[in-house]
Amino acid sequence: MLMNFIGILQQINVEEKIKNAPDKNYEIGVVIGTYLPFVILVALAYFMYYKAKNRKDLED
Repeated sequence: MLMNFIGILQQINVEEKIKNAPDKNYEIGVVIGTYLPFVILVALAYFMYYKAKNRKDLED
């Protein structure tokens, strides 16, 4: 669901950049550059959740 929303927001620019790409390497770079920030944010959020969940000072 989130990826669909993000895809809708970025669809125009990414498709336009890929259409005007000089070669395949540029297309791959555009795709990686588009999705990498979101992957990093998700990984950071999961890491923070995991660390908070497994804190030793909690007395549950």
